[in-house]
Amino acid sequence: MKFGSVTDPSSVDFTLPETHSKTLELLKAHQSDEPFKVYVGCAKWNKKDLKGFYPRGTKDELAYYATKFNSIELNATFYNAPSKEQVLTWKNKTGSNFKFFPKIPQSISHYSRLLNTDEKVKAFVDATVLFEEKLGMAFLQMHENYKPKDFARLEEFLKTFPKGYPLGVEVRNESWFTDQEVAERFYELLEKTGKTNILVDTAGRRDLLHMRLTTPVSFVRYVGANAPSDYTRLEDWVLRIGEWRKAGLQELYFFIHQNMEEESPLLADHFIKKMNSALGLNLKSPNDDKLF
Repeated sequence: MKFGSVTDPSSVDFTLPETHSKTLELLKAHQSDEPFKVYVGCAKWNKKDLKGFYPRGTKDELAYYATKFNSIELNATFYNAPSKEQVLTWKNKTGSNFKFFPKIPQSISHYSRLLNTDEKVKAFVDATVLFEEKLGMAFLQMHENYKPKDFARLEEFLKTFPKGYPLGVEVRNESWFTDQEVAERFYELLEKTGKTNILVDTAGRRDLLHMRLTTPVSFVRYVGANAPSDYTRLEDWVLRIGEWRKAGLQELYFFIHQNMEEESPLLADHFIKKMNSALGLNLKSPNDDKLF
């Protein structure tokens, strides 16, 4: 993942910003005794990207991947909307506790820019609901040049998006966050429509770490910089997630990217083991021999 990459990661201040005050208010309002649900995975499962991850002779990469992780950030659906048959094929290759997090196709977000997309949205939803219990949350990622001047278009899209279908939203243009009035209006829209505000932790775009949750779910897209700091950054996240859990966080979706994706499973393994130790979880790590 090249978005937000920098030539010299050592020059970046990777300190996590303070948690937004309204995030703490929201989490407190959703405190529950329900078990903490955590899903950690990579963005891709193909052998070309995850070099060295698969044993020699592995014939079905997704089936193997699903024995090592409990989820996948399904970026493949961004480039081509999946058919119902494709969804069922993916679903049937994974275990009962595995979840898919499909990305809204670029034909909706980038090419149509949310205009006249009803039929495309219906086709995407009708196909991906066939994941059934294995559907985690889809996510809408807008182009970096999509600005608040088109707020009304986004508002209409979210208000008319199929009810009951879980959706996260990621906006990338800096003007969504640098203008406080715009930011608060955006966050309120997500809260009112029940949509999850996605956090992006990448070296070159620290503004995307707004630390504002709009549901009791944290959806984090973490991008390493192929530097030693990638590991300490993850440890900082473990501490922050522990704080959010105590405050009332119910679910965590944490997906790890790298500029050189073959290192993603190594980072994920480190993160999972730190999470297990700090929060008393029993997440499967990629280096364990047990299945999920």
